[in-house]
Amino acid sequence: MRFSNVRCASYASFLVVLVMLFLAPGQAFSRAIDDPDIALLDRTAKAFSKVVKGAMPAVVGIQVEKTVEMRGTDPFSFFFNDPFFERFFGPHMVPPNRAPRKRREHGLGSGFIVSKDGYILTNNHVVGEADVIKVKLADGRHFKAKVVGTDPDTDVAVIKVDADGDLPTIPLGDSDSLNVGEWVIAIGNPFGLAKTVTVGIVSAKGRSRIGINDYEDFIQTDAAINPGNSGGPLINIHGEVVGINTAIFSKSGGYMGIGFAIPINMAKAVMDQIITKGKVVRGWLGVSIQDLDEDLAASFGISETEGALISLVIKDSPADKGGLEEGDIILSMDGHKIKNASDLRNRVALTKPGKVVTFEVFRKGKRIKVKVKIAEKSKEGMGTRPFSQHSVLKKLGLSVQDLDVDLAEQFGYEVGQGVLIAHVDPDSPAAQAGLKPGQLIEEVNRVKVRSVKEFLRVLSRSKNRRAILFKVRYGEFAMYVSIRLR
Repeated sequence: MRFSNVRCASYASFLVVLVMLFLAPGQAFSRAIDDPDIALLDRTAKAFSKVVKGAMPAVVGIQVEKTVEMRGTDPFSFFFNDPFFERFFGPHMVPPNRAPRKRREHGLGSGFIVSKDGYILTNNHVVGEADVIKVKLADGRHFKAKVVGTDPDTDVAVIKVDADGDLPTIPLGDSDSLNVGEWVIAIGNPFGLAKTVTVGIVSAKGRSRIGINDYEDFIQTDAAINPGNSGGPLINIHGEVVGINTAIFSKSGGYMGIGFAIPINMAKAVMDQIITKGKVVRGWLGVSIQDLDEDLAASFGISETEGALISLVIKDSPADKGGLEEGDIILSMDGHKIKNASDLRNRVALTKPGKVVTFEVFRKGKRIKVKVKIAEKSKEGMGTRPFSQHSVLKKLGLSVQDLDVDLAEQFGYEVGQGVLIAHVDPDSPAAQAGLKPGQLIEEVNRVKVRSVKEFLRVLSRSKNRRAILFKVRYGEFAMYVSIRLR
């Protein structure tokens, strides 16, 4: 009897299991549908898919080809082309009996169509040095593209394909209104895998001093970006482009959770100038600026650390003419709050020359307004001009210029540290001695020179010398170079 009860219990358990096997999935599915949280996730997934579906047709894959020279196969060419040996033997020492070999290099990138007649935004580092550019659309069509213009300072490039005005486009959004924490979607061609989509959030805004471009205001995102994504769009949940995927921070060469995109507002300003003018013209203020920390802010009597502190005003510059002074803290520009020195530098650079802007300045405990007419950097921003007409410089094959604020920041020097080499004539004594543009001359015949004027004065005393001794710096390295006059 006990055995019978056990058997009955076993049969009952078996029936319960069968019922659960047949009914539980349906019940679980029913509960999932009724669960508002699951329903929200379902709608979110479909929303992402809808946004991608609308943007994908305008995203293109870019294949580039370029010819590069292979310098020498001689085993010693490795040493001669090393930067250390170049300081002693000059650049690119190729054995005289060996002509440079050429080979084709291929690269991949991404881009997106911004006009029905074929204008495409991408990165300068994707197409800047290419001989051939091929574009593949999401629908399978292929085009050859030409470069309309590039801007290495921001890493923005515009290319164009010849189309009949029926190309799909993607709308451009407002990167200034983008907030940290918002969803973003990266679309591109990583490792040649076309139509790849990744999702993440805006991790940070206003990233500068990354060392990628001269003008940086990056959007940081954790949406996966890999080689081949460069030039592709970073879009918001409304399907609008808010950035151009540009670079990653990586110790492995692949994705590590930190990607950078150029804000579309900056890219659009550059693109418009490239298309309408064929070049990028930047504004120039004529100041040296730095960030504020708590100690500096306290020293100047201000409680906040946002803004840009003016440490130098160049004589006769727009800043000087407008009344800005050293020690001023710029808080806003035309109503836009200035976050730091990079923010001010970018805003000035993107300002149309000739425009009068209003700065809110903190000066000696008071907030005042200062109006300044922005000048064109290409004409006045360099501050000086080469002085090749000097007779000794002609013999040397050398041109130099003063080190202004922008050049000092670009090359990592300080204003007044020396004079910058602007040009070196091929096969000249200067070239044979290994001098190159971008190097800094700190001394002439053991005399310190801080400007072109001082440089020329010391050089004038050297007309009757058989050789001239220069102290030359490049980055962290310095060396003495003696050049014989012909």
